[in-house]
Amino acid sequence: MTIAYVLINCDLGYEEQIIEELKHLSDVKETHGTFGAYDILAKVESANVETLRETIMWKIRKMGRVRSTLTLMGIEGQE
Repeated sequence: MTIAYVLINCDLGYEEQIIEELKHLSDVKETHGTFGAYDILAKVESANVETLRETIMWKIRKMGRVRSTLTLMGIEGQE
């Protein structure tokens, strides 16, 4: 299992809408609104790195009102 944490910046006032959209993606396991430099934290799990990359690049980053993302990949064995 490949895990990544995606920090998301979005347009002001669209945090809850984007969180709801994220919940409909099968690879997104957790979502949290955050304070600070980023608006949302999403935990993404996939069977392999390629599927994880596709979810982040073609689903999360392409959502309307998402301005930018920062992805932190988990290191297998350091859980």
